[in-house]
Amino acid sequence: MAAHPKTSSTTRRKNDPESVQADILAVAMREFSEKGLSGARIDEIAEKTRASKRMIYYYFKDKETLYLHTLEAAYQKVRLQEAELDLDHLAPLEALSRLVRFTFRHHVQNPDFIRLVMIENIHHGRYLAQSALIQSLNAGVIDVLTSVYARGVAEGYFREGLDPRELHWLISALSFFNVSNQHTFSRIFDWQQAAPENQRKLEDHVAEMVLRYVRLDEANPQK
Repeated sequence: MAAHPKTSSTTRRKNDPESVQADILAVAMREFSEKGLSGARIDEIAEKTRASKRMIYYYFKDKETLYLHTLEAAYQKVRLQEAELDLDHLAPLEALSRLVRFTFRHHVQNPDFIRLVMIENIHHGRYLAQSALIQSLNAGVIDVLTSVYARGVAEGYFREGLDPRELHWLISALSFFNVSNQHTFSRIFDWQQAAPENQRKLEDHVAEMVLRYVRLDEANPQK
């Protein structure tokens, strides 16, 4: 005799809590990025997931805790993808270029992440500051940049005296603006910024600007 659909669904949720939580976080990401912390509703998140409102509270306690976990999941995703770039096996110039291009493309492909970061800035980074995980994850990308930069200096490609945190700021700023201000910039200047050919040009420009900034000798960048 076939199981009652409701019973079967409940059993699946109990047997796969990680999948249920991932589903909740994916929907929460869309809701928080579109409506902000104050505008998002647990009722609406529950309606769009395989979980009940009660189950969301069971896993995440309250809306603010869910928001914090959503932030953590968003940062964890980008940092894990950065770790897969395998930059240690590339020459410094190529490694830095790959990191810049990855950051640019990640932001284009994940506008919800950009909006979520903008919302957290509205809250002055208050929730982000509560997360030891996010602090650790973001320290990791600075460690990666420090390693690439140090190798570049040692091998005579990069100029000395640069701060990896400032370099990360530069990469992030150029890539972030491309998404955060895309609609206003396109309308103000009557320019199809999101068009594929324009995005390719902008990615090339960002990579070139960062490499020009760090290179020891622009006239002979390949040494």
